Amino acid sequence: MRLRALLDTDALGLKLLGGEDELDRTVRGVMTTDLRDPSRYLSGGELVLTGLAWRRDAADSEPFVRILAQAGVAAVAAGTAELGDVPEDLVAACARHRLPVFAVHESVAFATITEHVVRQVSGERAGDLAAVVDRHRRMMTSGPAGGGPDVVLDLLGSDLDLRAWVLSPAGRLIAGPKAAGPQGAGAGASPAGAALPADVCARLAAERLAATRTGRRGPHRVTLGQTTYSLFPVRGGGREAQTGQAGQPARDARDVRESVLSDWLLAVEADAADWAEERLDLLHGVTQLIAVERDRRNAARTVRRRLAQEVLELVQTGAAPAEIAARLRVAAPVLLPGLGTAPHWQVVVARVDWDGGEVDGGPVAQSLLEEILVDPASTGPEHSDRIAVAHTGDEAIALVPLPAVTGEHDGAVTGVLADALLESVREPLTAGLGDDGRITLGVSAAVHSAEGLRGALEEARHARRVAAARPGRVCAAGHQELASHVLLLPFVPDDVRRAFTARLLDPLRDYDRRHRAELIPTLEAFLDCDGSWTRCAARLHLHVNTLRYRVGRIEQLTSRDLSRLEDKLDFFLALRMS
Repeated sequence: MRLRALLDTDALGLKLLGGEDELDRTVRGVMTTDLRDPSRYLSGGELVLTGLAWRRDAADSEPFVRILAQAGVAAVAAGTAELGDVPEDLVAACARHRLPVFAVHESVAFATITEHVVRQVSGERAGDLAAVVDRHRRMMTSGPAGGGPDVVLDLLGSDLDLRAWVLSPAGRLIAGPKAAGPQGAGAGASPAGAALPADVCARLAAERLAATRTGRRGPHRVTLGQTTYSLFPVRGGGREAQTGQAGQPARDARDVRESVLSDWLLAVEADAADWAEERLDLLHGVTQLIAVERDRRNAARTVRRRLAQEVLELVQTGAAPAEIAARLRVAAPVLLPGLGTAPHWQVVVARVDWDGGEVDGGPVAQSLLEEILVDPASTGPEHSDRIAVAHTGDEAIALVPLPAVTGEHDGAVTGVLADALLESVREPLTAGLGDDGRITLGVSAAVHSAEGLRGALEEARHARRVAAARPGRVCAAGHQELASHVLLLPFVPDDVRRAFTARLLDPLRDYDRRHRAELIPTLEAFLDCDGSWTRCAARLHLHVNTLRYRVGRIEQLTSRDLSRLEDKLDFFLALRMS
């Protein structure tokens, strides 16, 4: 379609500010962004919609427009809600680069323009999807009653004979064809209408994240068993998804780590390698429609995020318990509507760390924690309505209400378990974190009042530090582990750890390398068996005399005595810290 056609559509609320001679340019797509450098997501021919959150002063307009012009976009349309009027410096920069620029009236949503462009472009390129896109538009603008992305996928099946699913970055099934039913039918379920098994969802998400981290552009093709899937990223473009804390612009979009763990995924049961360009364009249009729903759900989380932030600020600034309790009473009906009694609460703390520290991990951790806390067996938006996550610095903090209370507060309240949180998402998250990222997570015990919330927050933070002391890219720890010696390990300085473990274990490792004596495995087994010669020998399938020889060699090399409690404890801690 032509830019002139957009300008002639009154419902879109576009006002031409510059570039009248360029109105015959062809629009091949649309992208909403408030990133300072969105070049990674541009392929040329797009109408770029922006709310101007990237602009801090007049000097920012020139580099932003230069990037768009170099990418070959068709035009830029700026919303007036943020600044009132489109800045003159932006208009001047567009004139210098011969880039048409429009103002979007504040009463017109970017989603309306997106849906119009997608519908028109898709209709021009392939008539077989024109009716589908039109029905998608009606469905998406009708709100939750219209069926959400599930209906989009049903229409793909009925009109194009394509089975497809929408997955979260952690591999949770967000939407699928109605015939698919609930998730969890088992790995063997593959006939038409069967559920997409949880392990398949996790594998597809992991494959997509790994491909994105290596810089490969979608769609990505994955064959599992006898089935080939084509994976299309569903990228949110709303300002809320692409800005930092307090509305500050996100960093350079060229760093994929800012978005890789928050993009949705459209998995299509088909091999897109043989598809014509027109059909690929149609699926890209469908992902843009689904992105509208994704941005809508992100916007719906704003209230819950604000509630969590308010409670967190009260707790951290030492507010009176009565004030915190009053704020919790406001939060409870929002998170657990219809609950007649005050809930118990747990606190979950997560942190995402990237090597080098140049990427802000707080928003990423917030998005991930909102995802991880959703029941992996659930679909639809209503389950995420119970999650309130704030972020401060590099840390994300979730308030988790627990409606089921067992008698008096005795620790028997059923709640979130640290290991269970990560069990189903470990594979995808590990792929997305690559070789330079880590996520660590800590879970508090349940508390029944505002008085206990401060302690729960500190408990969750301590548990996260315990998790951070463990090896691996994805680690969690719960409050149950804080009663043991491992609570102390995260607070030992790194240089002290290295010196301590080297002094005790390096002689054994060197001996194992030279003689293949397996002294380290023997030491671990001996400590696990509480120093029992017979049980340890049986576990290692050794004669007791052979075990005694190995233990003697360990004591000789380290000048320690494994019959002494102090030396046993030193070895145990060294193994845990190594």
